[in-house]
Amino acid sequence: MVKVKKYAMMTVKAGVGLIPKSVREHLKKSPALSAFYSRALQRSGLFYGFPSKKKLTRLYRDVVLRQRTVLTQHYGVKKTGKPLNVLVMPGARAAVATTLDSLNAQAERVGAIYLVSEVGDSPASTSRIQHVATFTELAESVGSSPLLLLMAGDTLHENALSAFCAHADQADILYCDTDEVEKGQRVNPRLLPDWNPDLQLTTAYVDTGVVLANPAESLQVALEQARSFSCVAEVVTAIWLNTPALKVQHIALSLVAHKPSGQRTRDALGVTSGWLDDRGISSLFDKQNGVNAYLWPADNQPLVSLIIPTKNAHELVKACIDSITEKTHYTHYEILLIDNNSDDPDSLAYFEEVAKHPKVRLLRYPQPFNYSAINNFAVSQARGDIIGLINNDVEVIGGQWLSYMVGHAVRADIGCVGAKLLYSDGRIQHAGVVMGYGGGAGHAHKYFPRYHPGYLNRLVATQNYSAVTAACLLVKREHYEAVGGLNERDLTVAFNDVDFCLKVRELGVRNLYCAEAELFHHESVSRGLDATKEKRMRFLSELDYLQSTWQQVIQHDPAYNPFLTLKRENFAVKAEEEFE
Repeated sequence: MVKVKKYAMMTVKAGVGLIPKSVREHLKKSPALSAFYSRALQRSGLFYGFPSKKKLTRLYRDVVLRQRTVLTQHYGVKKTGKPLNVLVMPGARAAVATTLDSLNAQAERVGAIYLVSEVGDSPASTSRIQHVATFTELAESVGSSPLLLLMAGDTLHENALSAFCAHADQADILYCDTDEVEKGQRVNPRLLPDWNPDLQLTTAYVDTGVVLANPAESLQVALEQARSFSCVAEVVTAIWLNTPALKVQHIALSLVAHKPSGQRTRDALGVTSGWLDDRGISSLFDKQNGVNAYLWPADNQPLVSLIIPTKNAHELVKACIDSITEKTHYTHYEILLIDNNSDDPDSLAYFEEVAKHPKVRLLRYPQPFNYSAINNFAVSQARGDIIGLINNDVEVIGGQWLSYMVGHAVRADIGCVGAKLLYSDGRIQHAGVVMGYGGGAGHAHKYFPRYHPGYLNRLVATQNYSAVTAACLLVKREHYEAVGGLNERDLTVAFNDVDFCLKVRELGVRNLYCAEAELFHHESVSRGLDATKEKRMRFLSELDYLQSTWQQVIQHDPAYNPFLTLKRENFAVKAEEEFE
């Protein structure tokens, strides 16, 4: 039966593609048709759709051509910046030789080449190559000229060094995207986000093609964390842990051909785990996916006020509250149940009954539905230092969810913390918000299977996003109040959480998706789909507000790569027509 549904939807989708674009745009204006098609597509279970390797290679071929044009036009003619010194990390003789050959091909942009090895271990020895025995000696020898860090075996794409040179003085640390070369063809792109510290801690994603603007100083900082390093990722993480205020910049171009090593990543994450353990942060390594999970301490155990607005829907509310009270390990919380004009006798009776629970308070909000206003009212009545916004159709799965989220929420450099939310059938509903999806905002990896690792392990790794959904969101009360709460004037239903997160981000903190906090979100069960004309008009008005207010972030979300698609929420490479 499932296969029949999938094939039926494939046929429907193919048929829709044959309809002239002007007609499709007209049909999209029908709320009922749009809702039906979206619901059918979701239920088919087919179209979470990361492309096949063959299709991905074809899409990336177009991206490579576009990037080559950019590199030729901006860096190929006028050679800007001073030549770079280069550090090739320790590796096998053949791998080091491969990287040295690549550097020689762009020799006019290369200064000194450093090898951390004994002279006898080196595949080459020339006046350009400087042999150092330890990283301490390297830090003392390298001077203040920018230093490019490469892994042994890496090769540089055409004009890569010119691009590095042109940007070397714009940040303390600079890094690029990478790919691989197989049979002369560029494949397996690693299209990275802008600097994402928590993703570095969980996946070691910046692992080559790194420029240190002031290497002597940066390496001395890194050496405070460790005396030697086996890979570039360890150097980057060590520097950031000791000097988190450093400016890190990302060149969104694939400049280095680099084949990631699973073992090397595991080793780097093991080292990072040890460093954080010394700071009282416990970790757990996910062997299946190769990512670290960190449980940050919340030593003072702050009170968390979990706010649950509802109108009727007592069965959903009961499942929500029961799952919190019965499963949650973190015990210092209160639940504020906000009744917004309920008129169902069974719901009213249940609300009175559940309010007898020592952790539950029942508050009435007898005003027209306004999600932002309801939550702002509730926060004014809350006692906690941490505010938790919880939808009434959310259901706890594992007991550690709140422990993980509170641990992140109390960090001085973290703003809003969101959870991994699953539809009732186990597919991903929310795993971070990406700006630009649908012209506004959407959910990363939506409809992916629960245990899928996602693009570059980004579904299973805790990391920074520009925004997270308020269906399950924690934030310090001081941050909530500093930005004036949710916008109850312009965003009564949609995008109020996205707007709120972006305002919090402007306080100088990072928002975070916590992959370890898994909950069900039975979305749209309580309110239904926005299928009426009035609801659609309201949605479009709120979308317009989001677009006009946050245009800059929509045009370039730092947690996303500009060469990834905005047509679907699946991290596929952009098709050529998306650049037009």
